[in-house]
Amino acid sequence: MKVRVKIIGPLMYVVGFSEKDVEIPEGTKVDKLMNLVGIPKERPKIVTRNGWAIVPDEVLVDDDRIVIAPVYSGG
Repeated sequence: MKVRVKIIGPLMYVVGFSEKDVEIPEGTKVDKLMNLVGIPKERPKIVTRNGWAIVPDEVLVDDDRIVIAPVYSGG
């Protein structure tokens, strides 16, 4: 199974890419994908699937487009 992963902002430097296809086993959840691409669990982030926010225990499906962005704050 394949998903497209896009990384936004400084997380690109953590994982070493900005966008790529990632092969994952069927039944993979969002939190497992974070481990596979190398994003630290403690790092605050927003994850979307096909334009909609998702939670870590959601199961991914073939051809999902996942965007991972750091949480920003300030004014």
